Amino acid sequence: MVCSTSTNENEKEEECVDFKGNPADMSNTGGWVAAGLILGTELSERICVIGISMNLVTYLHGSLHLSSSKSANIVSNFMGTLNLLALFGGFIADAKIGRFLAILIFSFICALGMVLLTLATTIQRLKPPSCETSGGWKCIEATGSQLAMLYIALYTVALGGGGIKSNVSGFGSDQFDKSTPEDEKKMVYFFNRFYFCISVGSLFAVTVMVYLQDKKGWGVGYGVSAGTMGIAVFLLLCGTRFYRYKKPKGSPLSVIWRVVFLAMKNRRLPYPNHPSLLNGYDSSKVQHTEKLRCLDKAAIMATNEANEDLWIVSSVTEVEEVKMVINLIPIWSTGILFWTIYSQMNTFTVEQANIMNRKHGRFNIPPGSFSFFLFISILLFTSLNERLIVPFAKRITNYPKGLTSLQRIGIGLVFSVAGMVAAAICEIRRKSDMKNGVKTNAFWLVPQFFLVGAGEAFAYVGQLEFFITEAPEKMKSMSTGLFQTTLAMGFFVSSLLVSLTNMATHERWLKNNLDQGELNNFYWMLAILGVFNFFGFLILASRHQYKSQHYENEIETRRIDDI
Repeated sequence: MVCSTSTNENEKEEECVDFKGNPADMSNTGGWVAAGLILGTELSERICVIGISMNLVTYLHGSLHLSSSKSANIVSNFMGTLNLLALFGGFIADAKIGRFLAILIFSFICALGMVLLTLATTIQRLKPPSCETSGGWKCIEATGSQLAMLYIALYTVALGGGGIKSNVSGFGSDQFDKSTPEDEKKMVYFFNRFYFCISVGSLFAVTVMVYLQDKKGWGVGYGVSAGTMGIAVFLLLCGTRFYRYKKPKGSPLSVIWRVVFLAMKNRRLPYPNHPSLLNGYDSSKVQHTEKLRCLDKAAIMATNEANEDLWIVSSVTEVEEVKMVINLIPIWSTGILFWTIYSQMNTFTVEQANIMNRKHGRFNIPPGSFSFFLFISILLFTSLNERLIVPFAKRITNYPKGLTSLQRIGIGLVFSVAGMVAAAICEIRRKSDMKNGVKTNAFWLVPQFFLVGAGEAFAYVGQLEFFITEAPEKMKSMSTGLFQTTLAMGFFVSSLLVSLTNMATHERWLKNNLDQGELNNFYWMLAILGVFNFFGFLILASRHQYKSQHYENEIETRRIDDI
């Protein structure tokens, strides 16, 4: 039996192999057990990364004495780089080493980064002296040399985490044979359960890890995270003989570059009378489409003689695969602002919590632990999605998954806008209470965490499913990396907006002391941008044609031509 990775009957099925390189025994490999061991690595990566991102701003501002805006930008840039490096991790896996080896190597790198971060937060000479209270509150900001070790650690974690992210979902989905009805049914719920599992890791990070960082010391918290990643590497290795593997098919980026280069080179050549005259039309694994017709010129042969030189002419298969990738870009662009909004949950919202009343009885809740409500919301809506929303939506749409990937993304965008409205209202309430000498209860932050978390439950699953199912099969890891760059750009745009806002308002909105700033105006701005982004998404989504629709339309066109 072979391991089908194709949603199109015209594409050849791809053979799965075992760890020795022989055809895989489908009865003893793959399935939920193998997928579960793989997901353990992503769960550990989330414990490490979320344990850093959700509380790092507290360390930067409180221990290293950096300004609020600089602390927020360091966190945003770290998260942005991590997700951007996912594209590199996907490229390496698809081109050279395969998904399993990529996950293993990047897991070791992530564990190394956590060890370095443990040292950076433990060694005393890497921190500035404590603030002086005599003659007024005076704090000395950490120097560049003191921050160097921290930056090295953070970006080592970013490299490892990015490589894990881009390959785990693809390698996990490889464990199911979509040519069988049983496994095809399991695949319907795979992405939901995948995100449910990693949300559990995130929840653990913002409760146990953040508590250890705040109460037992930063070194202890990050040291435990490093140990967790070490355990994940061990478990991943334990499942070696149970996985289904697929061999790398070569660099997908070189295919993209070659098709674009040849299309530009042949731009003056006339189109053939019929697409069947294009190189490799009859043997194409992917149906030819009329969209982005300019790229078809890469498959035009300058002479009537067949030529196998890849830099002379491309095949219809390669051209259509590049078209698929380009078709993802418009939807990709609309996801950026969602993650810009989401990044506020890691930065300014944590700083808000730090200056609000966080006492619950005798217990003073760490500011980073309020992200608990973000991940509870994600878990809640992920569970409701599988148990309630999907069955209900099936009755209305008659669609097997209930909601399409684009519909999920759209719902997520709406929730994100509502989250920023709630955040602005909360900040107005906090400033009003402050003027009356009252410290606002930090539980006022719960609505914004809850709404943005609900948005992530829809948007993340929708975007992940969209990029994996709509991209060419042999570019699955790279397409996951492309999805992660949406997150990266969101965090980078957040840093850019903070810097531009500071310039435009002369640091009036985003002051180091939030009590003296106007953070609510920044939230209102994000909400307004979110509304415009949502309407742009609706226009682009209405014009997008799913890969399966391309095939159906082309088959119908060919049938009519034959008649």
